[in-house]
Amino acid sequence: MSTTGITVLPDGGLKSPGPGLIPLDPVHTALLRGLDTLLTRLAGRLGAPEVVGPPLLPAEGLTKLDYFRNFPQLGVSAGGFTPEALDVLADGGPPSGLPLRPTGYLLPSATCYGLLLSLEGRDVGDEGLRLSATGRCFRNETHYDALRRLWGFHMREVLYLGTKDGAVEHLDQGAEFVQETAALLGLELTRAAADDPFYDKGGSRARLMALDPVKHEFSAPDGTAIASVNRHRNFFGERLDIRAGSHGPAYSACVAFGVERWVHAMILAHGSPEQALEILSAAGI
Repeated sequence: MSTTGITVLPDGGLKSPGPGLIPLDPVHTALLRGLDTLLTRLAGRLGAPEVVGPPLLPAEGLTKLDYFRNFPQLGVSAGGFTPEALDVLADGGPPSGLPLRPTGYLLPSATCYGLLLSLEGRDVGDEGLRLSATGRCFRNETHYDALRRLWGFHMREVLYLGTKDGAVEHLDQGAEFVQETAALLGLELTRAAADDPFYDKGGSRARLMALDPVKHEFSAPDGTAIASVNRHRNFFGERLDIRAGSHGPAYSACVAFGVERWVHAMILAHGSPEQALEILSAAGI
């Protein structure tokens, strides 16, 4: 412990307890918090209040959204050890291979799912609705790669539900904000269409997407996608019976930011976490 009251980490810093599990030291944490604060400015511009989504998602609800058709490999199930397994663990046995009792819930893989499921059967009115949230998200990936690809990470989203024109406007404003923020932070990003639909890949909606992409990603020079704009059309409105007043099933769209990936992009651009933090501070954060 130093005389200034600031904790000094051991040599080598904080150790990762496993693949895709990276603890953040004080500088990286300051970058993460500061970047998330900066990214919330989009919510402020659009009048999107801050909310906290649910920590778990019901598998039954995700089934309505074709989740297990499109992203079955990403799902991380929430389970509990059986009484027999708990006895083995209490005796010091290894946890691997022990039976689990399914709960019917999954950890979120994207922040918007919990918000959308929380609005099932609601009417957002003719004027529509915007919400903003940062959620801890989890994905069962084929491999993990430092801050670029993690088992668990923070995702900031600004979600819109309302009219078709409102959804387009939301994404236009979001894309403008991404590029403006990148310029403020000295980041060079490229924009490209992505190909992960929110619906059955074999259906007519998927064929339509090939002609009219609904997701665009913004990537750092090393190819890391750090933000995206996502146009869902009225898919969630129809599946979850979310209405937009006299306009019928709500159209929805979201602007999403992988906050740890923004940390990665800042370090890539500026050479070190300390220099990246100075740039962030100069941006008024």
